[in-house]
Parts: sequence; structure tokens; C-alpha cells
Amino acid sequence: MMQAAVPFMKAKKWGRIISTASAHSLVASPNKSAYVMAKHGLAGLTKTIALETATDGITVNCISPGYVWTPLVENQIPDTMASRGLTREQVINDVLLEAQPTKEFVTVDQVAALALFLCRDEAKSITGANLSVDGGWTAA
Repeated sequence: MMQAAVPFMKAKKWGRIISTASAHSLVASPNKSAYVMAKHGLAGLTKTIALETATDGITVNCISPGYVWTPLVENQIPDTMASRGLTREQVINDVLLEAQPTKEFVTVDQVAALALFLCRDEAKSITGANLSVDGGWTAA
């Protein structure tokens, strides 16, 4: 998508590219090698394209949320309960939110608000950044 969009953005001397990565673009977890590799790759791609477009009025950033409360996450809870013999509360607190010091899910609105800010002129000097929205997960 970036490859297709950048020429048009260069022609207009303006553009915003925002990718959604994950806290796993900044830290690793066991048994998630393919996922972590993909997210680290997206973070590297963000930096590379940001450097390549730095003088073209284009910003390129990625947002790396921790666990976001979505239907996908909610639907994973019963399987995790069954496979690990845990209660719903244990899955939420001891599995999903274990790495997030706030012990709260990130909301879709929080991620969207950051994306909207990155589109504003006030954010034109933010490029090549990997911005975590993860309840402190990657602070350690």
C-alpha cells in the first residue's frame, strides 16, 4: 500500500501514512516468533519510508497498542479458559493484561485519537515514530 500511495503523496507534497503494529513491534514474547517478526518488520518499514519521504511533506508512523478490547480479543477468552482451565477473570487479568501495568485494555477510541492527531499539521514533525499505546507494557 505504501509503495502505491507514496508517488501520489509526493506529487501533492503532503501525506500521512499510519500503520497499526503492536506492542510486539517493541518487545518479544515467547511462542510468537512469526507475529513478533512481522511487527518488528513493520516498525522497520515505517522508519525506512519516513526517511525516504522526509522532504516530501509526508509523515510515516506506526501505532503499537497493547491489548485492545475488540470482539476478536473477547472471542478468544472462552478458548483460553477451556485450554488453560481458567476463569474469565483469570484470562483477562493473568493472561491478556499480564504485561500491561495499568491492567486496563486499550480502547479503540484511544488508538483512533492518536491516529487522528498524527494526521494534523501539529504532528508534521513526528515521522518515523513507533508510538506505544499499551498501558505501560513496553516501559520496562
